[in-house]
Amino acid sequence: MSKRMRIGALLGASMAFAFSMAAHAASTTGGLGGTHYNVSSLKTNGQYDRFIVTWRPGSAERANPSLMQQSMGAALSRAGLVRATFSAQGMMQAPVQASYGRRLAIGADVLRTSRKLDRNEAAALMAQIASDPAVLHVAPDVLRHPVADIAAPASLRPSAFRPTDTQYASYQWDLKAASGRATASGHRNYGGSHVNAAWSLADGKGIVIAVLDTGITTHVDVNTKLAGAGYDFITDAFLSGRKTDGRVPGGWDPGDWTTGKPWQSMCTDEFNPPQPSSWHGTHVASTVGAERTNNGVGLAGIAYRAQVLPIRVLGHCGGYDSDISDAIIWAAGGHVDGVPDNTHPAQVINLSLGGYGQCTADDPIGQAIALANRRGAVVVVAAGNDNDNAKNFSPASCPGTITVAATGITSRRAYYSNYGRTVDLAAPGGGIYAGDRSSGEQVSDGFVWQAINSGTTRPVADDSNYAGYAGTSQATPHVSGTVALMQAARLARGLKLLSPAAVLDILTRTAATPKVAPDHRIGAGILDAYAAVNMAIASGGSTTSQATLLGNGVALSDQSGAKGSRTVYRIDVPQGTGKLSLRTGGGSGDVTLYVNPGTPATAEDYHCRSAHAGTSESVVLDHPAAGSWFVTLVGRTDYSGVDLVGKYVAAR
Repeated sequence: MSKRMRIGALLGASMAFAFSMAAHAASTTGGLGGTHYNVSSLKTNGQYDRFIVTWRPGSAERANPSLMQQSMGAALSRAGLVRATFSAQGMMQAPVQASYGRRLAIGADVLRTSRKLDRNEAAALMAQIASDPAVLHVAPDVLRHPVADIAAPASLRPSAFRPTDTQYASYQWDLKAASGRATASGHRNYGGSHVNAAWSLADGKGIVIAVLDTGITTHVDVNTKLAGAGYDFITDAFLSGRKTDGRVPGGWDPGDWTTGKPWQSMCTDEFNPPQPSSWHGTHVASTVGAERTNNGVGLAGIAYRAQVLPIRVLGHCGGYDSDISDAIIWAAGGHVDGVPDNTHPAQVINLSLGGYGQCTADDPIGQAIALANRRGAVVVVAAGNDNDNAKNFSPASCPGTITVAATGITSRRAYYSNYGRTVDLAAPGGGIYAGDRSSGEQVSDGFVWQAINSGTTRPVADDSNYAGYAGTSQATPHVSGTVALMQAARLARGLKLLSPAAVLDILTRTAATPKVAPDHRIGAGILDAYAAVNMAIASGGSTTSQATLLGNGVALSDQSGAKGSRTVYRIDVPQGTGKLSLRTGGGSGDVTLYVNPGTPATAEDYHCRSAHAGTSESVVLDHPAAGSWFVTLVGRTDYSGVDLVGKYVAAR
């Protein structure tokens, strides 16, 4: 999920952020007739009045909002919610009625209840909605939030901080090589992302990066050229701060403060307000590339000649899944009813936002990401700041994403960063590290410094302030910016853009092994922008290695290779085969297994793959087509002593 706060905020206060949620059972439950309803986002103390329902194709309800409302009314009745009840606290609860909201770009619909439901009521209602044979999937329309960042305390900022180009050298350790050289504070830089060398290969020209966040503000050192082409996707007037519901043109950030009425009383469940405006989107957009570079002023952005398209999806209290999913599709160039088509479709989408819950391919954001991937957009998301397993957070756990954890200058996992198998790689998120925090040490060069706005609620025009933040929100745009550099480098050399799967493959194969071992899994390692851009150019999109023949059931022992190496094998499958299995194991290192019929498998062209940590990989195919099947073994790290075996058996 990186993820909020402002300059001078106290560390303790800033950690009481959106991801600090009450623990509850997270599960996706099967309903009747193959229907699924996902209750994993429901919190013990949560309140819910919006639900996203996907209707089966061809059902009468899918084409008729009145029938949808009737179906939900019947579900309310079966759930015992149409009559007055008493809450656990003894308060009278009014009967619940249903109303129709709107249709999403994925084809699902938002349905609303006349009052907010607690977790048990919401789960009961979802189960009853799912019992309707016309329903395919049900999910709550929950609020997501900026992944709360830790702000550098004001005491760590230099007095009269007025950055010039020299401040890049002093402050932006995160963009430099992991050289091991000591910084001014005495820490050795093992955690930098090597962007400075990648600039010799690409600058982002020709690529659009969509930043779905709080929007963007004007700043003397930030390029907001595409802000007018962006859009504010927040439909709810309470969240947007506008007088009426509905979306408006422009990706501007008018502020997301939760001080005063009505937000202080209404947002307590999610944000623990009052909080001033975060200007989260400005900081993230500046990191990814909106920050002007080589202009003699301030700091540097990563893909500084890319076009950054700000899209507002987070307002007061956050933003709903329904709006975020529409914005993802629109950002990638898809059509959303009621909104003019995007004239600048993005090749990269940055989501430094999230919340609790397990994401599946059937959930609204999961569907939106799949559609964006099919349009060629790479979706990069923050793992989250809860020091928890990222599988329990969305969109961090959504299929089709590149999920990013955070490390600090010493290359250790930042103590706040989420972790686990869901994480693909880490990048500089900065801030305090587990060992440092316990001793109370705080260092200014451990934060990610970028442009920010100084307004408490509403933005100050053409501001000139900068702030140091830490979080997976900061790690994520490092990866998004690098992806833009990778794609721009290929454009400049006449190569076609890499697929989202190919981008992920290169990022993980080139990631640097942390100098200090992380205490939890953070994917393949730390982002190395130079290595990733270099491989994106060198790969050319094809594999030419000579294939080694595999005998049926005969293990090839002691296979070895360097990091980034590709070794191709072939197994000839006869007619009538019932099952084909391809497995690796033993030895040391980390490998990925790609499988393809007819031609050698590559990151751009494969039938299936196995990409777990370590050397134990497995692909099993039922009733494979007869002919040659190619296996490509890729070294995510140096590996040795690995056994590979291919085996097929006849159909029974």
